[in-house]
Amino acid sequence: MAVTDPRAGGKPAALFSGQTLLITGGTGSFGGAVARYLLSTDVKEIRVFSRDEAKQEMMRVGFGDARLRFYLGDVRDPNSLDVAMPGVDYVFHAAALKQVPSCELFPDQAVMTNVMGSRNVIDCAIRHGVKRLVSISTDKAVYPVNAMGMSKALMEKTVQARARTLSEGGTVLAVVRYGNVVASRGSVVPVFIEQMKRGIPLTLTAPEMTRFLLTLDDAIALIEFALLNAHQGDIFVRKSPASTVADLSVAMTELFGYGGGTRTIGVRPGEKLHETLCTANELASAEEFPDYFRIAMDARDVRPDTLIGGKRSSLEGRDYSSDVTQQLSIAAIKDVLQRLPDVMAAAAALKPTAG
Repeated sequence: MAVTDPRAGGKPAALFSGQTLLITGGTGSFGGAVARYLLSTDVKEIRVFSRDEAKQEMMRVGFGDARLRFYLGDVRDPNSLDVAMPGVDYVFHAAALKQVPSCELFPDQAVMTNVMGSRNVIDCAIRHGVKRLVSISTDKAVYPVNAMGMSKALMEKTVQARARTLSEGGTVLAVVRYGNVVASRGSVVPVFIEQMKRGIPLTLTAPEMTRFLLTLDDAIALIEFALLNAHQGDIFVRKSPASTVADLSVAMTELFGYGGGTRTIGVRPGEKLHETLCTANELASAEEFPDYFRIAMDARDVRPDTLIGGKRSSLEGRDYSSDVTQQLSIAAIKDVLQRLPDVMAAAAALKPTAG
């Protein structure tokens, strides 16, 4: 199938013209960035669905655009979704519990939101004839060792289980999987900024730990690519560079002119030293593009005759993980950070008193 790059030439995506979109978990960092981008297009309406009324009010006042509408609800509650879904063309499903330590302590809550809540969103979208739904996953869903990653892996399986029951002419269900979004809420960059404000050492879990890094713009481009090019049950992965936690801390202290030092606190419960975006088995049958991988759903079922002729062996292959992808230099990390207005505003505010 021919693929389409929605941002060719840097023009706003035409696929949103006259369309109504719903963003679950829309008051988070991702939702705010998506709303800002979508409002630059000819979108008809953007529905922000979340359970945080204070953040909804902040978005309402901050954007001041009549095309932005807000729905208070929880993905655990199908009735609240039914209020928001009628007339929606596309759904970006971003609502989730994402903090690894919190999910470790309350794994049942992670399951109820990330798995059962996702099923509610999917079923509601199908009932209301949504054209396409893209669910947002994470590198932590691959070889998961923590409750958050396990719940996201089950979310991916839930999407594909429902996709197997649908035709291409119905609601198309797809997944995007990406790593850490630089400076998003709850990520390490805001933590470092807060520690610099307080004048204390930056805390490193393990200096050699690596993490994928991408910008919100890259994450949005991945979702657009999936909207345009997905078949039922596809998983799309954005190729991403990575860095060590130590190099990220050095880039931050140099950019901010901070001399407060660092201290190593050890790996937290549920954390891995390196993250994986694609397994070797997935890569063996994935379709590769310049910036993306498309992992087609394995549409076989449990009947013996359908299990014959499986995927080709990948025993000699390698995973696509944060320790083998392109490693950003400190200068390159600083270049990424310098393109983020919030980070640069914080740097400007701290520099006069830094050190």
